[in-house]
Amino acid sequence: MLDALQRPVHDLRISVTDRCNFRCVYCMPRHVFGPDYPFLKRSQLLTYEEIERVARVFVQLGVRKLRLTGGEPLVRNNIETLIGQLAAIDGVQDLSLTTNGSLLSRKKADKLYAAGLRRITVSLDSLDGETFKSINGVDFAPEPILEAIDSAAEAGLTPVKINMVVKRGVNDNAVLAAARYFKGTGHILRFIVFMDVGNSNAWRKDEVISAGELRDIISQEHPIEPVSPDYHGEVAQKWRYTDGEGEIGIIASVSQPFCGSCTRARLSADGSIYTCLFATEGHDLRSVLRDGISDEGLKDRVQGIWTNRADRYSELRATQMVEVSKVEMSYIGG
Repeated sequence: MLDALQRPVHDLRISVTDRCNFRCVYCMPRHVFGPDYPFLKRSQLLTYEEIERVARVFVQLGVRKLRLTGGEPLVRNNIETLIGQLAAIDGVQDLSLTTNGSLLSRKKADKLYAAGLRRITVSLDSLDGETFKSINGVDFAPEPILEAIDSAAEAGLTPVKINMVVKRGVNDNAVLAAARYFKGTGHILRFIVFMDVGNSNAWRKDEVISAGELRDIISQEHPIEPVSPDYHGEVAQKWRYTDGEGEIGIIASVSQPFCGSCTRARLSADGSIYTCLFATEGHDLRSVLRDGISDEGLKDRVQGIWTNRADRYSELRATQMVEVSKVEMSYIGG
């Protein structure tokens, strides 16, 4: 199944909730997502059975990778139940989850692994306590996140990937410290260029640290060399340390767009399909699911959405003449 620009669908990112216990400045800033923010009601969320049904159709159409996101997916009750349902779908080759790590105890990691999860990504934007607290907005220290990373590894969710969003003047001075800490651990540290996702993160281009700058910061202390991607459409540019002590990744949709090889679809927590992280609107599936659509009808609907897809926002960013209202990242996952 190819879209209008001949890109296949290979990955489905599934947001299981729009809620999160953090208020990170680049995603859910507290001044927007305050106590009166209208989060989705339980009845508006897709049930696990509805999520499994949509995922099964996508797998029939070519998806091989499923990733659970949020919001914070571990705030959703009994997430292991959904993991078990998705792991049982014939054709799924990779099932993973992205979390802020605050609820990832060793017991929880063991439950996730037992249910069928095999990989996990943990967000950690600085090892410095004050910097990390200022970013996450809830005064949460980095030490419990580091413990969560260890718990995930001990449970078998390896290699653990650590995502670090880098913002100039906020945590760019924490890049080398993170590289030093995770080098040689077997974990994979990935630096994410600050992106203009959604409408509430006050994105400015002068706060972007480019992929080239990140590479230079690392290589001034730890020489690195490029690594070929593992598969078509891989978003992270991979680099390995020349001394053999592991690798890092750089995700740079702002400075080095990868729209031409994008193979990702996104399912929001309330059942809409988004064909781009920077989309302005989605395609509702919840209503047709609850109206009793057949499996074949659902398959036809998904095919129609993907085959008409022509998104390439990041490639066009420099030539955009007007502001567009984009969906928030917390709503459809990163």
